[in-house]
Amino acid sequence: MDLRKLRLDEPMMNTLSEERDEYERDYARLIQSPAFRRMQGKSQVFGAGSGDYYRTRLTHSLEVSQIAREIARRLDKQYSLSIRREHPGLMLDPGVVECASLAHDLGHPPFGHKGEEVLNDLLTREYGLSYEGNAQNFRILMFLEKRAGSDSGLDLTAAVLLAINKYPYCLDEPGRLKGVYSMEWEGIKAIRDRWEMPVGAPTLEAQLMDLCDDIAYSTHDIEDGIRSGKIQMNQSFMEDDRLIEHLVQEIVNDQGNSEVGWDQVDIKEMVTRVLHSYLEQWEEVYRESGRDSSRARREMKARWVSAYAGRIGIIEDPVKSWKKITFVKEGRQDLELLRTLEILKKLAWVTLIKDFRVQRLQKRSEIMLHRLWDSFKIPEQGSLIIPPDWMENYELHNGHWPWTRFVADYISGMTDAYAEKVYTELYASKSGSIYEMD
Repeated sequence: MDLRKLRLDEPMMNTLSEERDEYERDYARLIQSPAFRRMQGKSQVFGAGSGDYYRTRLTHSLEVSQIAREIARRLDKQYSLSIRREHPGLMLDPGVVECASLAHDLGHPPFGHKGEEVLNDLLTREYGLSYEGNAQNFRILMFLEKRAGSDSGLDLTAAVLLAINKYPYCLDEPGRLKGVYSMEWEGIKAIRDRWEMPVGAPTLEAQLMDLCDDIAYSTHDIEDGIRSGKIQMNQSFMEDDRLIEHLVQEIVNDQGNSEVGWDQVDIKEMVTRVLHSYLEQWEEVYRESGRDSSRARREMKARWVSAYAGRIGIIEDPVKSWKKITFVKEGRQDLELLRTLEILKKLAWVTLIKDFRVQRLQKRSEIMLHRLWDSFKIPEQGSLIIPPDWMENYELHNGHWPWTRFVADYISGMTDAYAEKVYTELYASKSGSIYEMD
């Protein structure tokens, strides 16, 4: 029995089952799901609809999947993991990694990180619950999405579910900031126990997806930042003391960033050096591109993606008695490159998310989400203004989760534009026709 291709639900008769690989079925279920399509209307950094050029959650996920699939192919050949089959969690199937990359951001709400922050604050402060994008992924995949012949969930293979699970913990455990909600954790833990996974260890496929997400974030979002003018490729911008101090502070404040060995370096010196080196490379690429900014942006992105991808390898992880996918140099983890990646991620964060105009938009988003929540949070009132198909799904699972969790599910499933539409219908003096389809 192939433990990787098991599904949590009973297998159903399918005329294509003998013609299609199980992971191809997972792929089809994901890209044909409404949750996947809605990502085209959800913010990555800039608000969805800010311009045709800028990335959304959907285009970001597609780019992550392309990077991850190519690296998985190389690593699988290089390490012959699929031949040795030493453990179901130590394999690298390009199809599995691709599916996981496509699904890794399904749980993010409208308005980007601000939306996640607001929903978590509302649930925590008022009800003692939590909201977390990675955990919401499994709400969607295991319950909220519906496929033909099933009442709930996409019924993905065990391998794909664990490849999405980069934080293999129950979120309801004390002190956990990321993980899986307790209801979905039961199913995920059952798979992990059957696979005999070490506690707290993600599969290699989950690790690769996670690292490729960081690669995309640190290259593609910077490309968008340069295009928008928020990141200026000149000496005065890159050497600005306030920018450097902000980057240093973000690094120091990031609790999930300690494993890259910041205590081994002078953080300010390294930030300054990385920014200087990045600007020097840009000037070289800009000249080689005939001083065409558009070509230079694309070339910079391609060079950095290639540089990162070429350094990814597999080493032993003595802490977890497991294997680790990371940047590797001379057989050891390349902490220098990991720190460089983190600095460039923080550059995108500080210059884009922290921009005062973006902050104004986020404040507006926060106000809208609070008022939407107030409109739906009382069951007797909210049930009258939530679409019938959502109410039917809630009633189908009545007793499995509280009304407040259902409201969070509904709001988090909205695109940016749909959230604004509903807000306008409820609070603005003018709205569309009642015959518009939700």
